[in-house]
Amino acid sequence: MKKMLFLGILFLSQTLYAQIPYGSNNGKYVTIKGAKVYYEEYGKGTPLLLLHGGFGSISNFNQVIGPLSKNYRVIAIDSPGQGRSEQIDAISYQIYADYYSAFIDQMKLDSVYVLGWSDGGNSAYILAYDRPDKVKKVIVSGSNSDTDGYPDGAIDAMKKWTPETISEEFKEYWLKDFLKLSPNRNNWQKSYMQLKDMWITKEVISNDHLSKIKSKFLIVYGDKDVTKLEHGLHIYRTIPGSQLTILPNTSHMVFMEKPTLISNLIVDFLGK
Repeated sequence: MKKMLFLGILFLSQTLYAQIPYGSNNGKYVTIKGAKVYYEEYGKGTPLLLLHGGFGSISNFNQVIGPLSKNYRVIAIDSPGQGRSEQIDAISYQIYADYYSAFIDQMKLDSVYVLGWSDGGNSAYILAYDRPDKVKKVIVSGSNSDTDGYPDGAIDAMKKWTPETISEEFKEYWLKDFLKLSPNRNNWQKSYMQLKDMWITKEVISNDHLSKIKSKFLIVYGDKDVTKLEHGLHIYRTIPGSQLTILPNTSHMVFMEKPTLISNLIVDFLGK
């Protein structure tokens, strides 16, 4: 039961937003390490980087970009191999963090805030550790530092995933939109397997690295999140001076279910 619940929520949480059009603000591309990475900008102020979840895109943040852009220069990025960004040879949370770091430098951003959801939050831990000179404050939601945060049985289930066994639900909610928007439409199997393999890799970031993070952190989970709340408590206790918020009656899909609440929490944490 736990395994099926995890997979069902995971598919929905990573794909429902894919049906919502984006690209409404003259999105642009920047070339990083030879790959074209798509991004959109909204508002003015301190740069706030938005890092989406796995099998997702900028549209994961559809309902919070507007409110956040009233206070910050929101810069939302499609991660390599996802959304409208080009594929790269290999991905991992560290590789993604390296691309985000290069993006900060290429855009000549003096300092940034970061908002990461799910996979985006996982890479945000690494980015904060690697770039204390740039990353000042971070909000992560539904993220984990290793696979101990997954529900029981999830890893064994994901190890069996292949392009040939992709579910009809996944085809409808993710693949259909991927084939429509992505420059990688003729090689979707590569992105699928890269993300799956990243998910089943044991460690995202070590406890030692978490304990040395200098950035200010707000760690958010829904009380019905797929990530174990005990795991979130461990991360909260490991990152010095971090803050922890558990949202009531909320699943992994914080940004769809409680957009006003999470937007207000972010503004309160970051300051105007």
